[in-house]
Amino acid sequence: MADSTTASNSIASNNPAPNNTAVPNNTAPDSALPAMVVGLGNPGPSYARTRHNVGFEVAELLATRMAGRFSTHKRSGADVCEGRLAGRRAVLVKPRSFMNVSGGPVTAALRFFSVPLSELIVVHDDLDLPLGVVRLKRGGGEGGHNGLRSISKSLGSRDYLRVRIGIGRPPGRMDPADYVLKPFAATDRPAVALAYEEAAEAVELLLSRSLGDAQQVVHSR
Repeated sequence: MADSTTASNSIASNNPAPNNTAVPNNTAPDSALPAMVVGLGNPGPSYARTRHNVGFEVAELLATRMAGRFSTHKRSGADVCEGRLAGRRAVLVKPRSFMNVSGGPVTAALRFFSVPLSELIVVHDDLDLPLGVVRLKRGGGEGGHNGLRSISKSLGSRDYLRVRIGIGRPPGRMDPADYVLKPFAATDRPAVALAYEEAAEAVELLLSRSLGDAQQVVHSR
């Protein structure tokens, strides 16, 4: 894992930074450009199906929709799946690093595949949204999410699209850091499965419509 992170940081330091130009919410994406969808999570079986790994789950669902499979991409330190989604060339990415150092692999993948920052979509868990609620935004704060914080720092910008999947707040006095690393309760799984489908649909909307248009569809549910 350390080797993957080192490699990605090396690439990041030897290539020009992604274009950080802000994009208005009513601007439709350029279908001629490649897009990148990053699902955030922690690698390894001990973290599978935990709340913090909802991004990985959506990335896997999108790979199925693309009829593709993930493979290791050593140059970026990530697992990637290339194909077409919503009529566009798209690269799905699951960093092989741990969540709090996701920025290196994401930045390296953007540069390797020549994807502009405007076409980056990050799918992640969100403690501040009720369980199963999906919301979209571009830029803004990271809400204490270490994966987003790492990506923003590595890119030198917060101006990328996010698909936020609500996991709710921890019960009682449970530490949020412990809560996100636990699996969903059995009673929550139907709502979570539906949220994964809605998040995948939201990604496809963002690939074909402006953020404002996609928000009107997703936020009305």
